[in-house]
This record gives sequence, C-alpha cells and structure tokens, in this order.
Amino acid sequence: MGLYRIRVSTGASLYAGSNNQVQLWLVGQHGEAALGTRLWPARGKETEFKVEVPEYLGPLLFVKLRKRHLLKDDAWFCNWISVQGPGAGDEVRFPCYRWVEGNGVLSLPEGTGRTVGEDPQGLFQKHREEELEERRKLYRWGNWKDGLILNMAGAKLYDLPVDERFLEDKRVDFEVSLAKGLADLAIKDSLNVLTCWKDLDDFNRIFWCGQSKLAERVRDSWKEDALFGYQFLNGANPVVLRRSAHLPARLVFPPGMEELQAQLEKELEGGTLFEADFSLLDGIKANVILCSQQHLAAPLVMLKLQPDGKLLPMVIQLQLPRTGSPPPPLFLPTDPPMAWLLAKCWVRSSDFQLHELQSHLLRGHLMAEVIVVATMRCLPSIHPIFKLIIPHLRYTLEINVRARTGLVSDMGIFDQIMSTGGGGHVQLLKQAGAFLTYSSFCPPDDLADRGLLGVKSSFYAQDALRLWEIIYRYVEGIVSLHYKTDVAVKDDPELQTWCREITEIGLQGAQDRGFPVSLQARDQVCHFVTMCIFTCTGQHASVHLGQLDWYSWVPNAPCTMRLPPPTTKDATLETVMATLPNFHQASLQMSITWQLGRRQPVMVAVGQHEEEYFSGPEPKAVLKKFREELAALDKEIEIRNAKLDMPYEYLRPSVVENSVAI
Repeated sequence: MGLYRIRVSTGASLYAGSNNQVQLWLVGQHGEAALGTRLWPARGKETEFKVEVPEYLGPLLFVKLRKRHLLKDDAWFCNWISVQGPGAGDEVRFPCYRWVEGNGVLSLPEGTGRTVGEDPQGLFQKHREEELEERRKLYRWGNWKDGLILNMAGAKLYDLPVDERFLEDKRVDFEVSLAKGLADLAIKDSLNVLTCWKDLDDFNRIFWCGQSKLAERVRDSWKEDALFGYQFLNGANPVVLRRSAHLPARLVFPPGMEELQAQLEKELEGGTLFEADFSLLDGIKANVILCSQQHLAAPLVMLKLQPDGKLLPMVIQLQLPRTGSPPPPLFLPTDPPMAWLLAKCWVRSSDFQLHELQSHLLRGHLMAEVIVVATMRCLPSIHPIFKLIIPHLRYTLEINVRARTGLVSDMGIFDQIMSTGGGGHVQLLKQAGAFLTYSSFCPPDDLADRGLLGVKSSFYAQDALRLWEIIYRYVEGIVSLHYKTDVAVKDDPELQTWCREITEIGLQGAQDRGFPVSLQARDQVCHFVTMCIFTCTGQHASVHLGQLDWYSWVPNAPCTMRLPPPTTKDATLETVMATLPNFHQASLQMSITWQLGRRQPVMVAVGQHEEEYFSGPEPKAVLKKFREELAALDKEIEIRNAKLDMPYEYLRPSVVENSVAI
C-alpha cells in the first residue's frame, strides 16, 4: 500500500510510439494491483505518473501491461518500465526492449538476472516456462540447404518475428545505400558499355569516389609481393594462414627444383615457413555466367617470414597434383612478371571465395544465427546469460535473411559474378562445415594451432587475443555473480539445454568437432559464452570491415576468373585481362563491396549498447569495467597504428560492431 511512482520509456525509432492505450498492473510477492492511469506512449519520451495503491504488494516481481485498440493495432516499442515504491524505496527496473502488439497481456519480470537455482520459491518459474513455450513457436529451426548448419525458419523478411527486424533508421540506411550502389552500377555500365577493356589501369573506371586511403594504397601497390603477403596476416581474411610443421604433401617439386626444396626445408627448420592452402576449393563446380564457363583453382602458397616482419611469397602451386598427370607448375617470384602476377591473382581470387563463403558467411553470419535461435528457444529473458548475450544478437536474423534472398539465392549476386556461384557456393559451404571446430572459434586456441602467437607483424592475432581476453573477463564477472560453484552450473537446466541446442541441433552434432554438449564448470561457461560473444563481435568484424579496403580494387580480389589456371609461364597482359572479371562483373563487385564494406552510420560499437537488461549495481559495475578495458585497448591500438605505415583497424573496439548486423 502507498504511493508508487511509475516511469515508462518508449523507443526513439520512427514508429516506436503508439496511438493505442496502455494499461499497467503491478505484481508483487503478496498481491497484484491494476493501475487506474492509462497512457498513450509517445516516441522517444518517458511518461511519468504517480498512483496510490491500497493493497500491500510486497517486493515487486512483474509489471504486466496490455495495449488496447479499437480500430487499428498500432505497435509500441517499449524500452523499460521503472517503479519506485512507497516512501524512499529503491527504484525497480523492468526491461522490455521489444515491440508490444495485439491486445494480449505481457508480463515483464524485474530486471535482476536469476537462474532457476536463484528462484528457490519458484516465483518466476511459470513465467519462464510460458515465455519459452511462446518463443519456441516463433523461433523455429529451418534448413536452408541440406547438409548445412541450421538457420531460422522462414524464407522472407516478414517471416521473422517483429523484434528481429531492422528498426526504421537501420532499414532506411541499408535500403538507401543499396539503391545508391545499384544507381552507381547503372551509370558505370552506361558510360563504359562501348569501351574496350584492355589494360589493368582500365579498372580505375569503376574505382570511383568514396574509397578509403588503404583501398587507394592497395590499388597503387597491389603488385608488390610485400602487400600480397601482408594480406595473409592482416587483410580481410586473416584466418587461412598457418605456420608450416612440414612441407605439404601436395607440394610436388618437378626436376630441377631441388634448390627450392632445400630452401623451403631450411625455412621450415627455422620456423619461418608459413602456408596458405586453399585445397577446400578442389573439386568445387565452377559457375557458368551468361553461357560463359568460369574457372576455379585450389592454390597453395608457401611464404617466408622475414626478420623485419614482412611475409613474402616463395612459391605458388595453383592446382593439386593428379595421379597420371604431370605435376602442376610451381610459380616463383623470379618467373616472368606477368606469369607471377597472374599466379598471385589466382590466389587472391581463391582467397576471396573462401573469405566470403567460409570465413564471413558460414563462420560469421550463419554461426551467429545458430546462437541467436538457440538463445531465444532456450533461455528466458530473466536468465543472466540471456541478459548478457542478447545485445550481441541484434539484427542478425534480418541481415542473414537478406543475404539468403539477395546474395546466395538463385540468380543472386553470387550466381551473377562469383566463380563459386551457380551451386558451387553451396557445395563449398557443406564441405567447409567439417572445419567448424570449437577451437577454431576461440583465438587463444586457434592462434596457437596456427602458430601465429608471437608473430609481431600479425596485428590481427595480437588484437584478437586482447579483445578475447577482455570479453572473457566481462563474461567471468557476470558468471561469478550467478554461479558460485561448479555444482550451480551443472544444476542449471536452462543453461544445459541452451548449450546442447547449439551443439547437437543448430550445429548438427558438432560434439565430434570439440563443441560441448553440457557445461560442467564455471570456467567452461565463461569460455563458451565468450566464444559466442566474440564470434558475433570481434571475429565477424575482422572478416567484414576489410572488404572495402581490400576488395575495391578488383584485380586484388577478382570475383571470378574467365580462363583456366595457367599451366605454363608464358602469360601476357592480354592473358591477364582475359582472365580477370569483365567490366560488368567488376562493376557489380565494386558496388556490392561498397554497400557491405562501408562503415555503417547506424551501428553500436562493442559493449556500447544502450539497453540495460540487468538491474542492480553489481552487473552495472562489471559492464563499466568492460567498457573501460575496451576504451584502453582502443587507445593502445590508436597509438600503435599512428606508428604504422599500414594501420590495422578491424579489431579496434570503437569500430567493432556489437552484433552481426551487416
């Protein structure tokens, strides 16, 4: 009983307010009271009112709300509701951050994170069960293509739950930029439709304004071996490189190359020999574009780490050896310039294919989607791991549906310009699934496995490790508040179901690749949750943000190759130009690269989300420390980059997005 002060916050997006009337109830441990005041929530506003409640409610558990309409259901985006009890009682926050539709009653639990074990009286048990039952109807597993990890059911944007859709500012920015890219493409095509395509400098015709300084540097220096090698350490796809433990079995030395073999073995003994093997592309069916056969290679590159940190290529093999056939040629830096340049172009094209399909789409977007769907199906909103991870799942489902309907769909962008399009991309994704190992998603393990720890010129490795450690301490801080012992972890049925749903269902039985099916200790929980958050933030950023820098200059990352891989070393400029993408293919690559690779004006940097899902000072202190550590890392990277000829920005916390949102 007594006077209660109520505040209601409405989102700031264009249609967040509502013309419908909202009614509230307070639910306490000892009673429930309907509030006579009704409100019409206004966009971007906080509505405040006071109400006298005659009943004794006890500690507040829920706020219930119902939005009523007569003629039209006008959805309302509610941020949160806070209640301050009689006297000088503490203000209690009830987070929402979702759309309220229809006339049903919605119950918002008080914002303190609670596991099942932290609710011994079962005050929230019914709510947990009903919420998950409703969510499982909305979030159903789908199967875009047989043989792939699972995705959210629904082929179109409007199949998604409304809370997974872009808010208006994000949608407008995305669609306007897409329209601009297509308009630029039309202009480029019309201006150059009758122009001959004879020289590498002709690619400047599509290299229009809006490029980054690094993209211009790539255009001016792309032929240099040092820049070619640098990309394996710090480019858009820095996840294919590993230190050689032995000479690859596929590397066959033709007669007369004994000196090369001895040189590689010497570097091997010194620990300075690295390799990038694209064997995953072997056997993938190449695309046919407008009745013209395209071509693929499966290169192997052997590189030497110089004392000054430069990584220089020593030899390139474009195809795997075949029984009964002569060994494939080995291309060397001492070969005729056009032959060596063409071999490097083939490597860069192969790297582009693996980057976009394996590193970016599969290991970034589709892996994040598994985490989203499993989280929504298994963790109620009151669960501390849900509150911890939900800011890192924003917009992922919509951007993935857009990718499946526009990029990798039938007659989508991949079919139009990529040498892995036309079905080869799906084949590649299926084969790449075998390499989705748990350790490969965890930088401390992955970098150790690939021999990149301690490589001072691998800024990707340094920054990935630092960011992982900061996220781990953040996760550990929250986990320690709610799991005091390992037994508490084992006895949390929702946590165990969530882990099993990711591994056994979403990832289609990934326990044989190291993923856990249960979590038995607090450190296991911290490692697993850190993997989820890092995948949705740093790892995606590291393979997403470099696209505009490294792929704008098309010869550095050809989307397709129009002639077969060379079997001799007599390449000419005409051979190179006939092999690289034609004008329209290159223009479309440039337009899509700009659309997806540009820095997003509507973005949330990692850890900077405005939503407050946790109540209480302890989790807020953990978040505050997380943000301080991110800011310190950001400053360290800024200082380091100021001394570098080619700064590495892709894991700088201020540019790493908080979720897979683009």
